[in-house]
Amino acid sequence: MLRLAGRLFTEQSSRDEFVQSLTAAHDFPVAVVWLRERPEPPAFRALPAPNWLPPWVDLVPFAQRPGRHELHEQGACYCLDPSSVFMAQGLSAVTGADTVLDVCASPGGKSVMAWRALQPSRLFSNEVIGKRIGALISNLKRCQIAPVSVLSVDTVQLPTAAAGAFDVVLVDAPCSGQSLIARGKPSPGCFHPATINMNANRQRRILANSMAAVKPGGWLIYMTCTYSLKENERNVDWLLKKHPTFEAQQIPILAAFRSDYTTTPCYRMWPMSEIGAGGFVCALRNVAEDNTRPGSRGVGLSSVPVRWSA
Repeated sequence: MLRLAGRLFTEQSSRDEFVQSLTAAHDFPVAVVWLRERPEPPAFRALPAPNWLPPWVDLVPFAQRPGRHELHEQGACYCLDPSSVFMAQGLSAVTGADTVLDVCASPGGKSVMAWRALQPSRLFSNEVIGKRIGALISNLKRCQIAPVSVLSVDTVQLPTAAAGAFDVVLVDAPCSGQSLIARGKPSPGCFHPATINMNANRQRRILANSMAAVKPGGWLIYMTCTYSLKENERNVDWLLKKHPTFEAQQIPILAAFRSDYTTTPCYRMWPMSEIGAGGFVCALRNVAEDNTRPGSRGVGLSSVPVRWSA
């Protein structure tokens, strides 16, 4: 942790603040994503909203336990760490999306955010780890997300099964999970170089496969819940070098959170904000020309078995 702090911050005061934010107990607020009309009178006492928060999301004090409320059980809302909402605001750069693929979907928060923000006509939520599929399906059912199809495919299949098929591809990539520490959860080895390198390499494989599923003119939204440079800005640099048809785009609503570690538009939330445990997002657009004939590009994934749909 101290080594990472030294790499991230030049001033000792900032290093100390970062370490303190990870080691002190936190009850971050809960982001309540409203999927239907807010009830009247309000079910929860909402905190002042930062200007990047979508209008259909409330910040609620942790002590109110909104995840235990009957409205949550009824699927009227979905509860997230505010950092997850911050990362999903990469979607705010997107103007119109008919088809969306959430590559690493369980337990479903980013799929729910994409459905709420974009209202796509086709949403595919993919989870390759079998034991995590049940939670994904349960949450999508509870929240009455439709139309949606749940898949379980390795991303290695995407370049052939879904080449250029989607307007938006979300990659909330498996990572070292350093922000879990800020939430008081265990994350063994999350600061070890071997853990960081293993995750960075896995993320590159997922990113390279996922970008093949993005239509010309479409978007890849890359997110992690970790702080290391290798898993964030350095992976974006690698992707742009290896795949020059993609360009990182600005996310205007997150302008105040732009990363200092690259000239490429990337955005970070730190746990010192006391709003959320922290996260990273970059919105990349495929600027390649579409040379396909009108009507010749399908939705894709037709050859992939569907685990559940609504």
